[in-house]
Amino acid sequence: MDEPSSHMIDVGQLRRGLFVQLDLGWMDHPFPRGSFKISSDDQIRTIRSLGLSRVRYFPAKSDLQQSTSAQPDDGTPAPPRPDPAAGQSAAQQLISEAEALREQRQRLLEVQQANLRHCERRFGEAVQVYERVLADVSLKPVHMRERCMALVQGCVADVLVDGEAAIRLLSEAAGERSATHTVNVMVISLLLGKALGLSATELAELGLAALLHDLGKIQLPERMRADDAGFSESERAVYREHINESVRLGKRMGLPGAALDAIAQHHEMVDGSGFPAALVGDAMSLGGRVLALVNTYDNLCNPPRLAQALTPHEALSLMFASQKQRFDGVVLGAFIRMMGVYPPGSVVQLVNDRYAIVVSVNSTRPLKPRVLVHDPSMPSEQALILDLETAPELGIRRSLKPAQLPRAALHYLAPRQRVRYFYERPLQPAQLAEAMA
Repeated sequence: MDEPSSHMIDVGQLRRGLFVQLDLGWMDHPFPRGSFKISSDDQIRTIRSLGLSRVRYFPAKSDLQQSTSAQPDDGTPAPPRPDPAAGQSAAQQLISEAEALREQRQRLLEVQQANLRHCERRFGEAVQVYERVLADVSLKPVHMRERCMALVQGCVADVLVDGEAAIRLLSEAAGERSATHTVNVMVISLLLGKALGLSATELAELGLAALLHDLGKIQLPERMRADDAGFSESERAVYREHINESVRLGKRMGLPGAALDAIAQHHEMVDGSGFPAALVGDAMSLGGRVLALVNTYDNLCNPPRLAQALTPHEALSLMFASQKQRFDGVVLGAFIRMMGVYPPGSVVQLVNDRYAIVVSVNSTRPLKPRVLVHDPSMPSEQALILDLETAPELGIRRSLKPAQLPRAALHYLAPRQRVRYFYERPLQPAQLAEAMA
């Protein structure tokens, strides 16, 4: 079917009842759609305020009678004067369309919020399991292994279901850093393991290692549970002992050998600069190489001292630019593809100068993440997440530190001091119905 013909007309010739199209990006104008029938003088004033000199006009879709007024300077028929009855009909149609759009938007917002609540609930449940392990592993090691295995196997089943699982930024919440760190590392390690083609059994072993890699820190004094550049040699030796202690507790729990190997190697680096054994290259297991990389990333984003935290984009850039030799090349490449150039939690400026925060990344579209955009006309809790893949005219210009944001954008986007991740999957019809109930 042929497209309706259109003409360019001067904005001074706009009238109610005209069907117009604004050749602008969707974020560069305040209307729900870029093409619509004009139903009010306010809409005309708004269009003129956009700085356009001419707009596209569709005669066949306009509710007007021919006018005897002067023609536009390009020789096309001048837009006719409105017929009152037709104008009223156009207004009613516009009202109906606007109502349908509001209902659709509300439905999308409810699904979006339900998805986030689901991810945050799952993250919280995982944190609770780890905290219970910390409390009971010495007395009930086998029972704690079963609790951990049930958690990990549930996550493995989720990430192996057909379709992409995107990594999702969660809102900031109180909780022990040790617990949120281990859950972060487990979630990212499982997604990375899937990207590397690991089997369900291998993923379960990797997930156990990731969840329990720092278990031995419960034997350390509180102040020595995180590496510190100011440690003396004796203090650093005490800190590094948490690796052996984690392996010892893992053996008491009856963890599989592959999980124990990965735990033992989570501070090793393929160039031999790690500890405790200074392993090189293939002397590390694949699980150890994955865990060492993910552990490093999360420690850069979520260090014990918040003043030392890097943004997710800065952490990824550092690992690729100046620490590349420390990581397995295949694992690092898969990690970058999975996280995207701008990992979730990155604060960015779009090509149209608007500010945004990356909330999720799909590995199949790493340059087109989903973002929350600063929109002063909309409360942040009611803002829809924008998938940049659906807005080809938009892209990311640069990454920013939160301190570079204007105050209003900083308050609106609320960049996380502690970055928490979980995996997010598109809701299936049954899940959608449940979420909307």
